[in-house]
Amino acid sequence: MTTAEHEKPLVNDPTFKAEAHARYAGLRGRGPIQRVTQPSGYDLYLVLDHDLARVALTHPDLLKDPEIGREALEAAGVLSYRGRGQGLAANMLMADPPDHARLRGPVARSFTPRRVEELRPRVQEIADALVDAIEAKAAAGEPIDLVEDFTAPLPVMVICELLGVPTDARDDFRDWTLAAVSAGSATPSAAQQQGMLALNTYFSELIAAKQATPDDGDDLLTALVRLNRDDEDALNAEELLGTAVILLIAGHETTVNLLGNAMAALLDHPEQAALLRGRPELLPGAVEEFLRFDAPVDQTPLRFAVRDVELGGVLIPKGSALTVSLAAVGRDPSVLGDPAELDVTRTDGRHLSFGHGIHYCVGAPLARLEGAVALGTLLRRLPTLRLAGAYADLRWTVGGIMHGPLELPVTL
Repeated sequence: MTTAEHEKPLVNDPTFKAEAHARYAGLRGRGPIQRVTQPSGYDLYLVLDHDLARVALTHPDLLKDPEIGREALEAAGVLSYRGRGQGLAANMLMADPPDHARLRGPVARSFTPRRVEELRPRVQEIADALVDAIEAKAAAGEPIDLVEDFTAPLPVMVICELLGVPTDARDDFRDWTLAAVSAGSATPSAAQQQGMLALNTYFSELIAAKQATPDDGDDLLTALVRLNRDDEDALNAEELLGTAVILLIAGHETTVNLLGNAMAALLDHPEQAALLRGRPELLPGAVEEFLRFDAPVDQTPLRFAVRDVELGGVLIPKGSALTVSLAAVGRDPSVLGDPAELDVTRTDGRHLSFGHGIHYCVGAPLARLEGAVALGTLLRRLPTLRLAGAYADLRWTVGGIMHGPLELPVTL
């Protein structure tokens, strides 16, 4: 057993996301689990291997509760994501058993494949309206940014309608959520705390409004409010707030990056885009390939070792933090012989981009639906889409657990 005490590389510095796959390949060459340092100075263990990631994501001694790692977090001057205001209130993503099942259950009933499939016509309607607007901009000679004009607004419109969020703040959500996830799950910057504060304030007021008229809506948030009214074992006030905020963040920011990464890859691989145009039946499988090729969630939220844990021959000491690089796992050469090749016909591209175990993404069916509908609409209706510049010049998210392009300037 080793202790991974050799020189600790820096991860999530300002250049990391743009070079992520090359950096992860270099780290993997040193071993499947590396002890790394964040820009804040906080050390954690980074899992790069597919099979070890599956073990880590289900290990009973690697839990979400940051109190386990409180001493190390405070020593590094790092705040944790708990409580109202500038943190993320209690929610299923940050919960361990038995609370996790109680928090997840009411939400999971709204994301079954059957219920999600019922949303397909509305998702298609939104996608077509956004493409109509893009065509109008092109006709007027205005610049087009696929992130601003399509990949960002579509997921936020879908999740807001599902949650029952009015239209007044939808334009703000992108800025708030991008800030909220900008510096990683355990190292919130001032901008990140401000983003969380804005989200918490907005949803506190919205929940209060829905509590005043709990029988007036059929949206998910109103359903959770009614559940709280009728079931004393349901979510408490803090948990209701945390659930609303995490559904907004996870329900759209991840899909923004799924769509952005996929379109960036297709614009860089026009032969793959042509293949999908000619064979649209490949789209569902292609979405899985995009999730593998460029995971929208780069690193999982932190887990903490409740006692000394041995993983892949490496000792993870009690109180230490661990994260899994889903981006690295998707390109693990031990799983695929050609992991750096984009192939929309691939059928063997195992990935963990939705997680694994009890924290498997509850919104995975919705993300898959949005991916297939949105990408299919762009490919069908805008067949001459091209990058306006070079792929190498694209700007990517900086820091945080997400990975995606900040802009996709294109021409028709």
